[in-house]
Amino acid sequence: MADTELMTIPGQVDPVPVARDITPRADGRVDLIGLPRPRIRELFADAGLEPRQAKLRAKQVFHWLYHRGVTDFAQMTDISKAMRPWLSERFVIGRPNVLEAQHSADGTRKWLLQTDDGHDFEMVFIPDETRGTLCVSSQVGCTLNCTFCATGTMRLVRNLTPGEIVGQVMLARDALGEWPKGTMRDLGEEEAGHYTADGRLLTNIVMMGMGEPLYNFDHVRDALHLVMDGDGLGLSKRRITLSTSGVIPAMERCGEEIGVNLAVSLHAVSKEVRDEIVPLNKKYGIEELLQACADYPGASNARRITFEYVMLKDKNDSDEDARELVRLLKEYDLPAKVNLIPFNPWPGAPYECSTPERVKAFSDIVFEGGISAPVRTPRGRDIDAACGQLKTAAQKKSRAQRDREAERKASLQAEKT
Repeated sequence: MADTELMTIPGQVDPVPVARDITPRADGRVDLIGLPRPRIRELFADAGLEPRQAKLRAKQVFHWLYHRGVTDFAQMTDISKAMRPWLSERFVIGRPNVLEAQHSADGTRKWLLQTDDGHDFEMVFIPDETRGTLCVSSQVGCTLNCTFCATGTMRLVRNLTPGEIVGQVMLARDALGEWPKGTMRDLGEEEAGHYTADGRLLTNIVMMGMGEPLYNFDHVRDALHLVMDGDGLGLSKRRITLSTSGVIPAMERCGEEIGVNLAVSLHAVSKEVRDEIVPLNKKYGIEELLQACADYPGASNARRITFEYVMLKDKNDSDEDARELVRLLKEYDLPAKVNLIPFNPWPGAPYECSTPERVKAFSDIVFEGGISAPVRTPRGRDIDAACGQLKTAAQKKSRAQRDREAERKASLQAEKT
């Protein structure tokens, strides 16, 4: 049974449940994943290492964790054999627990994951010809209640910790076999930061999984700093996009403190329609949202803001809607790109997808207005991994059903061998 102490975040943004920055483990050991070098040094000192020793070991362990991806202290070959058991007794190198892994016919992968305190969430990897994008979750459930989104029908359980967020990236690298090989011995301090894997499949990260990232700002920021750290996972901020439904008080902070690309779930051009499909609009309206986008630090023609627009039949897909979208983006002089997303159906959804002809007509009008408006190709629909479909399989299947499926799969594999 999941056991999480819930707190509320005071301040300008809505109160939401939040977990501590480290999820407690039943065995009492501390999971180091998600922690920056100073915090690791602090924990080592608290556990009894002298300050200089704690600093040295923290630097070594940080490199092995985030740059090399090891999951066992025994693999840290530049740490003495006597020290490795000491580390193993007190600390652990965690990953989210994998409950289920699915592969789509189009190559998309989806994982059902679980935290150490028993909460389920999902992540998705989407391979393309020129890039591989990991869709990362920031919360267990969601509080926004967007009516076109399956995740929005879930209740919000809690925020994910920095370790549970960055752990998704590390788990994907594990699965794709993308950690550097060889030894870090004799690498100087300057060289170590440039020791990277070649030919990576995972090239981009989007914070577009379950949850609203800006309602878990601190943990998302801390996790992405580890992803962007040149001595850590080393992914450029230009390859990371954070998607928000419009939590305006945190948008400027996002630009200043994280500095990644911004995507905004717009989905409508009138108050009436957006109030219905994105209820957050009742608190932060379209005009206020677009002004916050215009003020977003770092936005430029070279780093355009992406506006996501799900195509809902007879709801937001008319020629008039397209022309109003162009007018609004030009009024606020926004360096913008519009991603048109064919609605991905899910059981009980109150909407239908716009016809291909209607989507094309909408796209043509926006393009003619001088704004890029590509139509996103749906990926992973057959495993409910497409945009708006993420809803933990724990709410679709019982654990017993998953166990039966795993047993059948193992039995089939045994028969083949």
